[in-house]
Amino acid sequence: MTTSMCCFTAYDVRGRIPEEFDQDIALRIALAFTRHCAVRKMVIGRDMRLTSPALAETMISGLLAQGVDVIDIGLCGTEEVYHAVFSGAGAGVDGGIMITASHNPAEYNGMKIVQRDARPVSEDSGLREIAAMAEDAAWYQTLCAHPPGRAGNRTRVADKRAYIDHLLALVDGTGMRPLRLVVNSGNGCAGPVIDLLAPHLPFEFIRMHHEPDGRFPNGVPNPLLPEKREATALAVREHRADLGIAWDGDFDRCFFYDEQGRFIEGYYIVGLLATAMLQKHPGATILHDPRLTWNTMEMVRGAGGVPVMTRTGHAFIKERMRALDAVYGGEMSAHHYFRDFGYCDSGMLPWLLVCRLMSLSGKKLSALCDERMAAYPVSGEINSKVVDPDLVLARIEQRYADGAKDTTDGISIEYPEYRFNLRKSNTEPVLRLNVETRGNEELLRRTTEDLLQLIRS
Repeated sequence: MTTSMCCFTAYDVRGRIPEEFDQDIALRIALAFTRHCAVRKMVIGRDMRLTSPALAETMISGLLAQGVDVIDIGLCGTEEVYHAVFSGAGAGVDGGIMITASHNPAEYNGMKIVQRDARPVSEDSGLREIAAMAEDAAWYQTLCAHPPGRAGNRTRVADKRAYIDHLLALVDGTGMRPLRLVVNSGNGCAGPVIDLLAPHLPFEFIRMHHEPDGRFPNGVPNPLLPEKREATALAVREHRADLGIAWDGDFDRCFFYDEQGRFIEGYYIVGLLATAMLQKHPGATILHDPRLTWNTMEMVRGAGGVPVMTRTGHAFIKERMRALDAVYGGEMSAHHYFRDFGYCDSGMLPWLLVCRLMSLSGKKLSALCDERMAAYPVSGEINSKVVDPDLVLARIEQRYADGAKDTTDGISIEYPEYRFNLRKSNTEPVLRLNVETRGNEELLRRTTEDLLQLIRS
């Protein structure tokens, strides 16, 4: 997004403290949001970062002064803000802000913003206008100089019972086996929620990096980084656990390790969760992103569902899910969306559903995934920094002109035995490559090498 406030991205607000993002900027954005979206009552939550409490207090104080009522839910995950907004819409909740920088390093912070019913605010649905308003110094000064006669009311809500009950209501616990789980919260916000869920489940939890700590004593909570995976994998093997689960800082994504400590690509989890949802909703529509598709499409059709490909990104998926009344949408990046959770992404529902699948089938996660991984091996997402992403995309498109092309997101080229997707990053001069084949590891290796040579040359 083109703006003098460099903290705006296509989907949220994120920047380095204090150079790119600070308390004043946060308040200006919050106030612009209330004016642009006619918000009179909103939810505010925050993650564990050391700068989050001060950002929250400044934002709440400024909103109250402008007559906005605030429901302050304190330390939480992003999906807890989503839940508080969509479950409170009938009580007049118009929107919410989560103060978080997700998996970014400790010196970053930001905001995720949703409207009534937890509908996302992105550059295509108001974020551009909010940015322009927040940058307008004259508008901001006038607003502060003429506060309304009525101050807003602040309600502090520390009780997470309604959120926990909603999660448990969406996953049938009948037949759940006493699994041993390694859970790595990465010193993010997942730990307190695990502790509240634990008494209702027959699982043994082996907790790692469990306490929220914005100093990140065990490193950045980003399980997608290969160097962050080994600690969880080692714990799974040491404790002979049935499953390993790790989250990012605001736990809107969760990642899986099988009983061998092997990291399972999010692509294969999408197929598993689609199957789980179709057991409950026969014939339903399932959304998936275009980066990797063959396994998901085969599993969805095999389970009697309707697979629909959609553009990558939470705002696009949530909008399409509502339009098609899809029960589930999955991205290989470990974002999983559920109709019964306000069409929002959740990092808690996926592992509960996977545990239920394992319990009912009597199979380990490896047994649920091995056949699918052999049928459709993948490269994993490979990032390449390039000077001119558009030039490289054009070069690739010309080189593979004889393949079937799709431009839902970046370019996808498909041949009978392999396909790939190449797309630009929203925030940096990076191209992201994903390759898959029909059971041919050698073809996967050769194709990936050829593409990387073309991309990086």
